[in-house]
Amino acid sequence: MDEYVYGKNSVEFVTVCVEYCALVEGASQNERVDFINKASKILPLLYIKASLITPEECFVDYPERFVSEDMYNGVRGSIEQLLGHNDTYLEVFMEGMQYSDTPITAFISEDLTDIWQPIRDFLEIYRLGDEDNSRAALTDCLEAFREYWGQKLVNVLRPLHSLLYNSEEEMDSEEYGMDYNNEEYDNEF
Repeated sequence: MDEYVYGKNSVEFVTVCVEYCALVEGASQNERVDFINKASKILPLLYIKASLITPEECFVDYPERFVSEDMYNGVRGSIEQLLGHNDTYLEVFMEGMQYSDTPITAFISEDLTDIWQPIRDFLEIYRLGDEDNSRAALTDCLEAFREYWGQKLVNVLRPLHSLLYNSEEEMDSEEYGMDYNNEEYDNEF
């Protein structure tokens, strides 16, 4: 048995990946606050599990990709719809930001989907059970983590944290049709 592909850290990484994919693919079946709460908890776990595995060299070309553009857009769209106006945030950690005169807007839905895409591709190959292809897929996913989606993950945690802990009143007011920022509400207290 290949320790890299089927070892404890890899199996735990796969387990968290499955949970993450289930969350983002099932976004439309969640309430907004529940989705944000779950995402805020699984993302740090995903980061830890990915960082515990050192990518190994492999000599098999990476097999086909499974996530199509339509699948990507479907997942992103369902998250965007769930989050509504809470989907956007100002990005402060991007290359070139220090030279920009204007703020850069980012989208939680896009970041979560950018994380999902390489993970879903990896899981589809891993599920097939071929050790060589699984090794290549795991290595590719972990290299993508180090180069791209790991940074996306830590970036998107900031707005999710803010939504979960700093904006509960704002999200509650939207769900119940109340506007906490109007004079009528302020004058009641």
